[in-house]
Parts: sequence; C-alpha cells; structure tokens
Amino acid sequence: MCPQPRRPRRPRRHALRGLALLLAVWAPTAAVARDEAGAAGAVVSVSVDNAKIIRLPERTATVVVGNPIIADVSLQRNGIVVLTGKSFGSTNLIALDGTGTMLAESFITVQAAGSSVVTVQRGLERESYSCTPACQPAVQLGDAQRYFNEVSGQAGQRNTMAQQR
Repeated sequence: MCPQPRRPRRPRRHALRGLALLLAVWAPTAAVARDEAGAAGAVVSVSVDNAKIIRLPERTATVVVGNPIIADVSLQRNGIVVLTGKSFGSTNLIALDGTGTMLAESFITVQAAGSSVVTVQRGLERESYSCTPACQPAVQLGDAQRYFNEVSGQAGQRNTMAQQR
C-alpha cells in the first residue's frame, strides 16, 4: 500500500491575521525611518566636525537641541536647518512654530569621521591622522591630551597668523 501524498496545508486564519497585524504595525514604522528629518521619529546621522542640511516644516520658528554639546543647529529660511556634529553621541532636535507648538521631533546621531581617519594607538595614548591621501595630524575626540593640545595649538596659531595678513 502506497502512502497517500499529503496535501499542502493552507495557512490558518489566525496566522494570516497575525501577519496582517505585523505588517500594519511595521509598515508605518519603516516609512517614518525613510522620511525627511521633519517627520516624527526620523533619525539623522552626521559625522563629527561635519555639517548637514535638513528640512523642517516651513513654519518652524524655533529649533531646540537636547544636548548642544553633541550637535548644533542654525535655522535658515523656509525650514532649512544646518546641523553640525560637535561630539560623539545621540540627542534630539525639536521644531516649534511661533506659538510654541511642536511641529516635529528628530533624533540626531553623531558618529566618527569617515574612512580617511587613521588612528594610531601607542599603549594608552591615541593619535589621529587624516590621510587624504598623505597623512597629517588631525585631532579627534579621545586622542591623548598631549597630542590633542599640541596639534590644536599649532592649528590655532596658524589661523591667528592667517587672520593678521
């Protein structure tokens, strides 16, 4: 006697309902992540010492940054904002209209600079170099205090001399 081939099982109704519920919850969340910075819950990433242009609602009159040590903003016309990464970490950005009503909230992540930065570790001492293409000292947060002070001092002196001319 040959065994009867099994019929493929049809999905159960409760499994289909669960899938539909999952899609109903997931789809709007995925859409929020792709929206502009002005959308509720959007995440904007920027590198330390870099700027990014983002668009908020046109009626934006005030922009609040949760932790100004991590990021800074400059509000321009028509809801344009210049976002500058100042330190590693995460914070939020809130856009308010002229009456103080919240128009949008975004989450800001500030990350390390791109692939052109090379880090040299000597025991506990760390030094950073920008290699584009030749390697030159480029202080980064977390570098050894001695190295950081020496390189940033030279950069400051050079800027002072350039402004005097």
